Amino acid sequence: MDRTVVLPGLIALFGSGEAAPTGRAVHEYLFRRIRKPIRVAVLETPAGFQPNSAWVAGRLAEFIQERLQNYHPQVTVIPARRRDGPFSTDAPHLTAPLLTANYIFMGPGSPTYAVRHLVGTRAWLRIVARQRRGAALALASAMAIAVSTYALPVYEIYKVGADPHWQPGLALLHPYGLELAIVTHWDNQEGGINLDTRYAFMGEERMRVLETMLPPSATLLGIEEHTAVVLDFAAGNARVMGRSGVVVRRGGEESRFRRGETFPLHLLGEVRLPTLEEGLPPAVVEEVLAAEAAEESLPPEVAALVEEREATRRARDWARADAIREELSRMGYVVEDTAQGPRLRRK
Repeated sequence: MDRTVVLPGLIALFGSGEAAPTGRAVHEYLFRRIRKPIRVAVLETPAGFQPNSAWVAGRLAEFIQERLQNYHPQVTVIPARRRDGPFSTDAPHLTAPLLTANYIFMGPGSPTYAVRHLVGTRAWLRIVARQRRGAALALASAMAIAVSTYALPVYEIYKVGADPHWQPGLALLHPYGLELAIVTHWDNQEGGINLDTRYAFMGEERMRVLETMLPPSATLLGIEEHTAVVLDFAAGNARVMGRSGVVVRRGGEESRFRRGETFPLHLLGEVRLPTLEEGLPPAVVEEVLAAEAAEESLPPEVAALVEEREATRRARDWARADAIREELSRMGYVVEDTAQGPRLRRK
Protein backbone atom coordinates (compact mmCIF):
# COMPACT_ATOMS: atom_id res chain seq x y z
CA MET A 1 0.00 0.00 0.00
CA ASP A 2 1.40 3.36 -1.02
CA ARG A 3 1.42 5.43 2.16
CA THR A 4 1.70 8.71 0.25
CA VAL A 5 -1.41 8.25 -1.91
CA VAL A 6 -4.25 10.42 -0.67
CA LEU A 7 -7.79 9.17 -1.21
CA PRO A 8 -9.73 11.81 0.68
CA GLY A 9 -13.22 11.00 1.87
CA LEU A 10 -16.27 13.18 1.35
CA ILE A 11 -17.02 15.83 3.97
CA ALA A 12 -20.62 16.86 4.61
CA LEU A 13 -21.11 20.12 6.51
CA PHE A 14 -24.66 20.49 7.86
CA GLY A 15 -26.22 23.83 8.74
CA SER A 16 -28.69 21.78 10.82
CA GLY A 17 -31.19 18.97 10.24
CA GLU A 18 -28.75 16.07 10.37
CA ALA A 19 -31.49 13.85 11.87
CA ALA A 20 -34.33 15.12 9.66
CA PRO A 21 -35.60 13.73 6.33
CA THR A 22 -33.33 16.19 4.48
CA GLY A 23 -30.40 14.92 6.54
CA ARG A 24 -31.24 11.33 5.75
CA ALA A 25 -30.81 12.03 2.03
CA VAL A 26 -27.32 13.41 2.72
CA HIS A 27 -26.32 10.38 4.81
CA GLU A 28 -27.57 8.10 2.03
CA TYR A 29 -25.60 10.06 -0.55
CA LEU A 30 -22.41 9.48 1.43
CA PHE A 31 -23.24 5.86 2.30
CA ARG A 32 -23.52 5.02 -1.40
CA ARG A 33 -20.00 6.31 -1.97
CA ILE A 34 -18.05 4.49 0.72
CA ARG A 35 -16.87 0.91 0.88
CA LYS A 36 -18.99 -1.74 2.56
CA PRO A 37 -19.44 -2.73 5.29
CA ILE A 38 -20.35 0.71 6.62
CA ARG A 39 -18.82 1.31 10.03
CA VAL A 40 -20.18 4.45 11.68
CA ALA A 41 -18.54 6.16 14.64
CA VAL A 42 -20.52 8.86 16.46
CA LEU A 43 -18.50 11.04 18.87
CA GLU A 44 -20.03 12.71 21.92
CA THR A 45 -17.29 15.34 22.14
CA PRO A 46 -19.04 18.51 20.87
CA ALA A 47 -21.74 18.08 23.54
CA GLY A 48 -19.43 16.48 26.10
CA PHE A 49 -20.03 19.28 28.61
CA GLN A 50 -23.75 18.48 28.73
CA PRO A 51 -25.07 15.89 31.22
CA ASN A 52 -27.11 14.34 28.38
CA SER A 53 -24.30 14.10 25.84
CA ALA A 54 -24.86 10.33 25.58
CA TRP A 55 -28.47 11.00 24.56
CA VAL A 56 -27.41 13.64 22.02
CA ALA A 57 -25.03 11.23 20.29
CA GLY A 58 -27.34 8.25 20.79
CA ARG A 59 -30.20 10.04 19.05
CA LEU A 60 -28.16 10.31 15.87
CA ALA A 61 -26.92 6.73 16.20
CA GLU A 62 -30.52 5.48 16.46
CA PHE A 63 -31.53 7.62 13.50
CA ILE A 64 -28.83 6.02 11.35
CA GLN A 65 -29.63 2.49 12.52
CA GLU A 66 -33.38 2.85 12.00
CA ARG A 67 -33.69 5.15 8.97
CA LEU A 68 -30.71 3.78 7.04
CA GLN A 69 -31.05 0.12 7.94
CA ASN A 70 -31.02 -0.92 4.28
CA TYR A 71 -27.30 -0.15 4.30
CA HIS A 72 -26.72 -2.35 7.37
CA PRO A 73 -24.54 0.21 9.15
CA GLN A 74 -22.50 -0.91 12.15
CA VAL A 75 -22.86 2.02 14.53
CA THR A 76 -20.64 2.73 17.53
CA VAL A 77 -21.11 5.68 19.89
CA ILE A 78 -17.75 6.80 21.30
CA PRO A 79 -18.24 8.52 24.70
CA ALA A 80 -15.13 10.67 24.33
CA ARG A 81 -16.35 13.73 26.24
CA ARG A 82 -13.25 15.73 27.14
CA ARG A 83 -9.49 15.48 26.83
CA ASP A 84 -8.97 14.34 30.43
CA GLY A 85 -10.74 11.93 32.80
CA PRO A 86 -12.18 8.45 32.18
CA PHE A 87 -13.85 9.43 28.88
CA SER A 88 -10.83 11.09 27.32
CA THR A 89 -10.53 12.02 23.65
CA ASP A 90 -6.88 11.00 24.08
CA ALA A 91 -7.62 7.45 25.33
CA PRO A 92 -6.21 4.84 22.89
CA HIS A 93 -8.80 2.12 23.55
CA LEU A 94 -11.84 4.38 23.85
CA THR A 95 -11.17 5.93 20.45
CA ALA A 96 -10.01 2.69 18.79
CA PRO A 97 -13.20 2.31 16.66
CA LEU A 98 -12.04 5.37 14.71
CA LEU A 99 -9.23 3.31 13.21
CA THR A 100 -11.68 1.19 11.19
CA ALA A 101 -14.66 3.57 10.89
CA ASN A 102 -15.40 4.74 7.37
CA TYR A 103 -18.19 7.15 8.40
CA ILE A 104 -17.56 9.52 11.29
CA PHE A 105 -20.24 11.85 12.68
CA MET A 106 -19.97 14.78 15.11
CA GLY A 107 -22.71 17.31 15.67
CA PRO A 108 -24.42 19.72 18.06
CA GLY A 109 -22.80 21.27 21.13
CA SER A 110 -20.27 24.05 21.56
CA PRO A 111 -17.73 24.83 18.82
CA THR A 112 -15.08 26.14 21.21
CA TYR A 113 -15.56 23.22 23.62
CA ALA A 114 -15.10 20.79 20.73
CA VAL A 115 -11.90 22.54 19.65
CA ARG A 116 -10.51 22.65 23.19
CA HIS A 117 -11.09 18.96 23.84
CA LEU A 118 -10.13 17.59 20.43
CA VAL A 119 -7.13 19.56 19.20
CA GLY A 120 -3.98 17.43 19.26
CA THR A 121 -5.73 14.38 20.74
CA ARG A 122 -5.67 10.79 19.47
CA ALA A 123 -9.32 11.07 18.54
CA TRP A 124 -8.79 14.08 16.31
CA LEU A 125 -5.54 12.87 14.73
CA ARG A 126 -7.14 9.53 13.93
CA ILE A 127 -10.14 11.29 12.37
CA VAL A 128 -7.88 13.43 10.18
CA ALA A 129 -5.89 10.39 9.05
CA ARG A 130 -9.00 8.32 8.33
CA GLN A 131 -10.56 11.09 6.24
CA ARG A 132 -7.40 11.35 4.16
CA ARG A 133 -7.63 7.60 3.59
CA GLY A 134 -11.22 7.72 2.38
CA ALA A 135 -13.50 7.83 5.43
CA ALA A 136 -16.46 10.18 5.06
CA LEU A 137 -17.08 12.86 7.68
CA ALA A 138 -20.51 14.21 8.60
CA LEU A 139 -20.15 17.39 10.65
CA ALA A 140 -23.22 19.26 11.83
CA SER A 141 -23.99 22.55 13.51
CA ALA A 142 -21.39 23.24 16.23
CA MET A 143 -18.89 20.74 14.85
CA ALA A 144 -19.04 22.23 11.36
CA ILE A 145 -18.04 25.54 12.93
CA ALA A 146 -15.32 23.90 15.03
CA VAL A 147 -13.43 22.50 12.02
CA SER A 148 -13.02 26.01 10.58
CA THR A 149 -9.69 27.79 10.49
CA TYR A 150 -11.51 30.63 12.27
CA ALA A 151 -14.14 29.25 14.65
CA LEU A 152 -17.09 31.33 15.81
CA PRO A 153 -17.50 31.27 19.64
CA VAL A 154 -21.30 31.15 19.53
CA TYR A 155 -22.05 30.57 23.21
CA GLU A 156 -19.51 33.11 24.39
CA ILE A 157 -20.97 35.89 22.25
CA TYR A 158 -24.66 35.00 22.15
CA LYS A 159 -25.14 33.70 25.70
CA VAL A 160 -22.34 35.27 27.77
CA GLY A 161 -22.07 38.63 26.06
CA ALA A 162 -18.46 38.54 24.86
CA ASP A 163 -17.49 41.03 22.17
CA PRO A 164 -17.54 39.66 18.60
CA HIS A 165 -14.36 37.73 17.86
CA TRP A 166 -13.05 34.56 16.21
CA GLN A 167 -11.03 31.80 17.86
CA PRO A 168 -8.61 29.33 16.29
CA GLY A 169 -10.49 26.28 15.05
CA LEU A 170 -9.39 22.73 14.27
CA ALA A 171 -8.50 23.84 10.72
CA LEU A 172 -9.46 20.50 9.19
CA LEU A 173 -9.42 21.91 5.67
CA HIS A 174 -6.34 24.12 5.99
CA PRO A 175 -4.03 21.38 4.62
CA TYR A 176 -6.35 21.27 1.59
CA GLY A 177 -5.64 24.94 0.95
CA LEU A 178 -8.93 26.23 2.38
CA GLU A 179 -8.89 28.99 5.01
CA LEU A 180 -12.52 28.88 6.07
CA ALA A 181 -14.81 30.51 8.58
CA ILE A 182 -17.85 28.22 8.54
CA VAL A 183 -21.11 29.62 9.92
CA THR A 184 -24.09 27.28 10.34
CA HIS A 185 -27.73 28.21 11.07
CA TRP A 186 -27.24 31.00 8.52
CA ASP A 187 -30.96 31.71 8.15
CA ASN A 188 -32.07 30.99 11.73
CA GLN A 189 -35.35 32.64 12.72
CA GLU A 190 -35.73 31.57 16.37
CA GLY A 191 -35.62 35.17 17.57
CA GLY A 192 -38.76 36.07 15.64
CA ILE A 193 -39.41 39.73 14.88
CA ASN A 194 -37.79 40.98 18.07
CA LEU A 195 -34.32 39.45 17.78
CA ASP A 196 -32.18 38.80 14.72
CA THR A 197 -30.75 35.30 15.18
CA ARG A 198 -29.45 34.76 11.67
CA TYR A 199 -25.81 33.81 11.09
CA ALA A 200 -25.53 31.33 14.01
CA PHE A 201 -27.42 33.65 16.37
CA MET A 202 -25.08 36.57 15.70
CA GLY A 203 -27.54 38.77 13.79
CA GLU A 204 -26.63 41.10 10.95
CA GLU A 205 -24.96 43.82 13.03
CA ARG A 206 -22.53 41.50 14.83
CA MET A 207 -21.86 39.46 11.70
CA ARG A 208 -20.89 42.61 9.84
CA VAL A 209 -18.33 43.35 12.56
CA LEU A 210 -17.10 39.76 12.57
CA GLU A 211 -16.49 39.77 8.83
CA THR A 212 -14.20 42.81 9.13
CA MET A 213 -12.07 40.79 11.58
CA LEU A 214 -11.32 38.04 9.07
CA PRO A 215 -8.09 38.29 7.06
CA PRO A 216 -8.46 38.96 3.30
CA SER A 217 -7.28 35.41 2.60
CA ALA A 218 -10.22 33.84 4.46
CA THR A 219 -13.47 32.59 2.95
CA LEU A 220 -16.78 32.81 4.79
CA LEU A 221 -19.02 29.80 4.15
CA GLY A 222 -22.59 30.23 5.40
CA ILE A 223 -24.81 27.12 5.51
CA GLU A 224 -28.55 27.51 5.95
CA GLU A 225 -30.66 25.28 8.18
CA HIS A 226 -31.72 21.82 7.00
CA THR A 227 -29.03 22.17 4.34
CA ALA A 228 -25.66 20.52 3.79
CA VAL A 229 -22.74 21.11 1.48
CA VAL A 230 -20.74 18.02 0.51
CA LEU A 231 -17.08 18.65 -0.29
CA ASP A 232 -15.60 16.20 -2.79
CA PHE A 233 -11.86 16.76 -3.15
CA ALA A 234 -11.46 13.87 -5.57
CA ALA A 235 -13.95 15.49 -7.98
CA GLY A 236 -12.98 19.06 -7.11
CA ASN A 237 -16.51 20.26 -6.42
CA ALA A 238 -19.09 20.92 -3.71
CA ARG A 239 -22.73 19.81 -3.83
CA VAL A 240 -25.56 21.61 -2.02
CA MET A 241 -28.23 19.29 -0.62
CA GLY A 242 -31.27 19.72 1.58
CA ARG A 243 -33.89 22.42 1.90
CA SER A 244 -32.14 25.68 1.10
CA GLY A 245 -28.69 26.94 0.13
CA VAL A 246 -25.20 28.15 1.01
CA VAL A 247 -23.42 31.49 0.75
CA VAL A 248 -19.74 31.93 -0.16
CA ARG A 249 -18.08 35.28 0.57
CA ARG A 250 -14.50 35.66 -0.59
CA GLY A 251 -12.45 38.66 -1.67
CA GLY A 252 -15.36 41.05 -1.41
CA GLU A 253 -17.54 38.87 -3.69
CA GLU A 254 -20.60 36.86 -2.70
CA SER A 255 -21.96 33.76 -4.43
CA ARG A 256 -25.11 31.87 -3.49
CA PHE A 257 -25.88 28.28 -4.42
CA ARG A 258 -29.23 26.56 -3.99
CA ARG A 259 -30.07 22.93 -3.29
CA GLY A 260 -29.16 20.62 -6.13
CA GLU A 261 -26.42 22.90 -7.42
CA THR A 262 -22.70 22.18 -7.47
CA PHE A 263 -19.81 24.60 -7.55
CA PRO A 264 -16.04 24.21 -7.96
CA LEU A 265 -14.02 23.99 -4.77
CA HIS A 266 -11.63 26.65 -6.01
CA LEU A 267 -14.32 29.21 -5.13
CA LEU A 268 -13.44 28.42 -1.51
CA GLY A 269 -9.68 28.78 -1.93
CA GLU A 270 -6.57 27.47 -3.65
CA VAL A 271 -7.26 23.76 -3.38
CA ARG A 272 -4.44 21.27 -2.92
CA LEU A 273 -4.21 17.69 -1.66
CA PRO A 274 -2.02 16.97 1.36
CA THR A 275 -0.01 13.79 1.80
CA LEU A 276 -1.17 11.35 4.45
CA GLU A 277 1.75 12.24 6.71
CA GLU A 278 1.35 16.02 6.54
CA GLY A 279 0.89 17.38 10.06
CA LEU A 280 0.33 13.93 11.57
CA PRO A 281 2.58 12.02 14.03
CA PRO A 282 4.22 8.95 12.45
CA ALA A 283 2.62 6.70 15.08
CA VAL A 284 -0.89 7.74 13.99
CA VAL A 285 -0.06 7.15 10.33
CA GLU A 286 1.32 3.70 11.12
CA GLU A 287 -1.66 2.60 13.21
CA VAL A 288 -4.16 3.75 10.57
CA LEU A 289 -2.32 1.91 7.80
CA ALA A 290 -1.98 -1.18 10.01
CA ALA A 291 -5.72 -1.17 10.69
CA GLU A 292 -6.42 -0.88 6.96
CA ALA A 293 -4.06 -3.77 6.21
CA ALA A 294 -5.77 -5.95 8.81
CA GLU A 295 -9.17 -5.18 7.31
CA GLU A 296 -8.05 -5.91 3.77
CA SER A 297 -6.44 -9.19 4.77
CA LEU A 298 -9.84 -10.70 5.62
CA PRO A 299 -11.19 -13.03 2.93
CA PRO A 300 -14.40 -11.62 1.41
CA GLU A 301 -16.47 -14.54 2.70
CA VAL A 302 -15.26 -13.90 6.25
CA ALA A 303 -16.03 -10.18 6.06
CA ALA A 304 -19.50 -10.99 4.69
CA LEU A 305 -20.21 -13.36 7.59
CA VAL A 306 -19.13 -10.75 10.14
CA GLU A 307 -21.46 -8.20 8.55
CA GLU A 308 -24.31 -10.74 8.47
CA ARG A 309 -23.76 -11.60 12.12
CA GLU A 310 -23.99 -7.95 13.12
CA ALA A 311 -27.26 -7.65 11.22
CA THR A 312 -28.69 -10.73 12.97
CA ARG A 313 -27.61 -9.40 16.36
CA ARG A 314 -29.37 -6.10 15.67
CA ALA A 315 -32.47 -8.15 14.78
CA ARG A 316 -32.00 -10.13 18.04
CA ASP A 317 -31.74 -13.38 16.09
CA TRP A 318 -29.37 -14.87 18.64
CA ALA A 319 -29.57 -18.42 17.29
CA ARG A 320 -28.40 -17.35 13.83
CA ALA A 321 -25.70 -15.11 15.36
CA ASP A 322 -24.35 -18.07 17.35
CA ALA A 323 -24.43 -20.26 14.26
CA ILE A 324 -22.37 -17.71 12.34
CA ARG A 325 -19.91 -17.52 15.25
CA GLU A 326 -19.46 -21.30 14.99
CA GLU A 327 -19.02 -21.08 11.24
CA LEU A 328 -16.33 -18.42 11.65
CA SER A 329 -14.66 -20.58 14.26
CA ARG A 330 -14.49 -23.49 11.80
CA MET A 331 -12.86 -21.07 9.33
CA GLY A 332 -10.22 -20.20 11.92
CA TYR A 333 -11.54 -16.93 13.36
CA VAL A 334 -12.65 -15.92 16.84
CA VAL A 335 -15.29 -13.19 17.26
CA GLU A 336 -15.14 -11.07 20.41
CA ASP A 337 -18.16 -8.86 21.12
CA THR A 338 -17.12 -5.61 22.78
CA ALA A 339 -18.82 -2.34 23.67
CA GLN A 340 -17.13 -0.83 20.59
CA GLY A 341 -18.42 -3.54 18.25
CA PRO A 342 -17.14 -6.96 17.11
CA ARG A 343 -13.45 -7.74 17.00
CA LEU A 344 -12.15 -10.55 14.83
CA ARG A 345 -8.89 -12.37 15.35
CA ARG A 346 -7.33 -15.49 13.95
CA LYS A 347 -7.14 -18.53 16.17
